[in-house]
Amino acid sequence: MQVDRDRIVEDLQDVVSIPSVTGTERRVQERMAMLMEEATLSVEVIETDPEQLASDPDFPGIEVPRTDLPVVVGRYSSGRPGPTRMLLGHIDVVPTGDPATWETPPWEPHVADGLLYGRGACDMKGGVVAMLEAVRVVLESGSDLNGDLVVVTVPAEEDGGSGALAAIRAGCTADMAVIPEPTGLDVVVAHAGAITFTIRVPGKAAHASTRLAGVSALDKLRVVLDALEADERTRNESEEHPLMKALGLPYPTIIGMIEGGSWASTVMDAVEVDGRYGVRLGQTAAEAELDLRAAVEKAWSGDPFLAGHPLDLDVWGGRFDSCSVPADSPLPQSVAAAHQRLTGETPEFLGAPYGADMRLLINQGHTPTVMYGPGHATQAHTANEFVPLEQVYTCAAVLADWLSES
Repeated sequence: MQVDRDRIVEDLQDVVSIPSVTGTERRVQERMAMLMEEATLSVEVIETDPEQLASDPDFPGIEVPRTDLPVVVGRYSSGRPGPTRMLLGHIDVVPTGDPATWETPPWEPHVADGLLYGRGACDMKGGVVAMLEAVRVVLESGSDLNGDLVVVTVPAEEDGGSGALAAIRAGCTADMAVIPEPTGLDVVVAHAGAITFTIRVPGKAAHASTRLAGVSALDKLRVVLDALEADERTRNESEEHPLMKALGLPYPTIIGMIEGGSWASTVMDAVEVDGRYGVRLGQTAAEAELDLRAAVEKAWSGDPFLAGHPLDLDVWGGRFDSCSVPADSPLPQSVAAAHQRLTGETPEFLGAPYGADMRLLINQGHTPTVMYGPGHATQAHTANEFVPLEQVYTCAAVLADWLSES
């Protein structure tokens, strides 16, 4: 079975050119429904009310306002006994950032030196187009499939995963699944998670000329940061899973935003920081929140000034649990075998330091899942984002081979 390289490039340029920053996925999902229909799949568009989904006990949170949550599902039944295989990908992307940092407009995809550039090319429209092409190739070849195929594109992965949860609640589960996130064509069998937090640190205002009469909130922030750094070190050094240990820092803690002060010559009386806290393998986001609170509360209560003020820590937004499947289990072994058959090379089994929809399929959908796709995570969310086309072609061919297994 040969993939159609020209069709892959045409489809990828098409979907990358449609802006789909998380929260605005309607247009690109309409296009995905058309492409699935052209691939002769039976297509359903699932509409879910985000407010109703928010009452689900497993709701993973959101970080942007949204009024809709369109999920596109394509199905094919062979009519013969066999496993149900699922391919799932998210179609939302992150904002483009400062346009001046892009060499070419992010919504005008172009090819240069075998790379296709544009927002979302790597994360993860390249993988979405690869999985669509895999299904087309299999169905066009007349291969004697056993079991059923399910192809799903979801919104809202970037801000929590509510699109994947909506798909699962609508019955989109399978015996096994592959998500073609950018893995460099290695097989990700485990990933960490993350939670987002805000900490508000108090101080005491004073005139700059009498600063010793005040207490700088910035100085007190250092107390909190020292505690977070020590906690990060302990959590990472105690990790025992070999694939996560190999990452070096599988559970990073960062401060991504900081705001404080009201006047240059006034001692800062408050500072607010937003950050990200890693969820360890085997942990839920709720359990990681307990770790975070314990680390900050210990430092807070041990500081004479902070101890006199209530801890102000909020955990909000997307909540990414961790997940894993055994590397020696049938699913990752079958994907690796398909890759080896097509390329002659053996992919690595990896852990990933970030959260993904994989954990929802495993934990809530009870569907064994791995990630295998074109591009590398270092290109995700960057200016001048790109995906190597050769990897997209290879991914499509490997997934077609995997889908055709009896």
